[in-house]
Formats: sequence, C-alpha cells, structure tokens
Amino acid sequence: MTLKSIELSESTLTFLSTYKLFEEDEVQQVQLQHRLDLVKEFEIKKGMRILEIGCGQGDTTVALADAVGEEGKVIGIDNASREYGAPLTLGQATDMIKKSTLGERITFHFEMDFDAFGTNEVFDIAVLSHSSWYFKRPGDLLRYFKKLRKIAKRICFAEWDLNFTDLNQRAHFCAASILALHSNFVNNDGNIQNLFHQAQIQEMLEQANFCIEKQCIVNAMYLQDGQWETSYANSIRKEFSVAPPMIQTMVNSYYELMKISNDNKQSLNSFVICAR
Repeated sequence: MTLKSIELSESTLTFLSTYKLFEEDEVQQVQLQHRLDLVKEFEIKKGMRILEIGCGQGDTTVALADAVGEEGKVIGIDNASREYGAPLTLGQATDMIKKSTLGERITFHFEMDFDAFGTNEVFDIAVLSHSSWYFKRPGDLLRYFKKLRKIAKRICFAEWDLNFTDLNQRAHFCAASILALHSNFVNNDGNIQNLFHQAQIQEMLEQANFCIEKQCIVNAMYLQDGQWETSYANSIRKEFSVAPPMIQTMVNSYYELMKISNDNKQSLNSFVICAR
C-alpha cells in the first residue's frame, strides 16, 4: 500500500483545509487521519481541558485541540527535548503547530517528566496516545496512572494492539518484539522500550482505581509505522551479538518470520481504553 493509494477521510480533508497544517506532507496527513479516528473514540467534547502525556511532535495533540474547540485547552508534556526526533524535531514540529490557528489552544512542555509536573488543575481527560512503549519500566507507567487518578476525571489510552489479526501485520509485531528486546541489551532512547498488551494496561488502570468504561479497536493497518519499525529492526540485527545465546535464538526466529512475511507489511491496529 502506498501513500497515494490511501484515500483521506472527509474529517481529515476538513481538518487540512481548516487549519492549513500538513498541506504538503503526505506522511503526516496519513498519521493525522489515524489520530482523528482515535480522538473520535475518546469522545472529547467542546470546551474540555485535556492533559496529554507523551505528546511528542503533536500528532495527537492537534486532533485533541480540534475536538475541544476554541474554548477548550490542551496541555502536552513530554520528557524529550525540543531537539529530539526526525525528520522534524519536536521543536520544529510543534513550532509549526503553535503558528497555526490551533496554537492558542495548546501549551507544550518539553523536558518535562510527569513526576515533576505540578498543577492544581483538574483536567476533564488525560490522554496517553501511542506513548506507553517508551516507558523503560512498567512501574513508571503505573505510577503515572496513580497520579492521573488524582488530577483527571477520565483517562483515554491508545496503543498498538499486539493481538494482530492479519498475517500482513506479523512483521510489525516481530519488529516491535525485536526492538523491545534490543532495549534490554543496548541502552537507547528508541520508540520501543517495553511492549504492553491491552490486558496489562487494563490491569494497571484498575490498580490505579480507574473504572474501565470503554474498549475498542481502531484500524491502523494503512499507517507507515509497520514498515518503519521493520526497517529499523533490520538495521540493528548485528547488535544482538552481545545478547545471551537464548535471546539470540529468539530474535533470529523473529527475523526469519519478518523475512518470510508478505511484502505488503501493514501496521498493527490500535486499541483504545477509556476509564474514569
């Protein structure tokens, strides 16, 4: 599947024409479409005040800002620096967003660990969208949930769904597994440090005293991430020479599965959990 073959939805086209963002960036347009689909499942209402954890380059932030309207507010925080990221850094991407008509509704805080984030405000919704795999330790994510329980009325969570349903998604699953194992043996700041299954996230939310109210799956097969992660996984194969033999055997099995996968490598879907 190529970018040219992906038909943008009416909501995506409306967003692009309204805010004049990503007009020349086909990759970002496709990413935007998925974020708009996620935010639709979050059931955001006009005027809401949203806190987004792990906002990155603002992919989901802009969809949230659109949903809350002119009277709403979105605060995005990320522990990465403005210089992190490619092809655009976080700073470059979010500076463009701030210059748009959505900019007045959004505040970005970088190099901000949520543990150090102080506020007296109670947010209508806290959002974690495709940010949980960055966590190096599961306990850190649980601690975030417990803190959010105190400052947010509701939480909306989205992440890749490991329970792939199409063989064309297998390569993305294998690549993600390889990269998570890689992070255990080579210290890095890559996108994947841990893999969390939907059931694990549900359990942690319940441990933090959230009550699950909604779960669903959102199609993401058309996204480019599966191809990106597969390519990156192939590029670091030699680095597993320092891993224990049993890990090397497991990783090599994943690489073989990736190699025999259909050339039409598609992304995993996303799961959504909403709780209050």
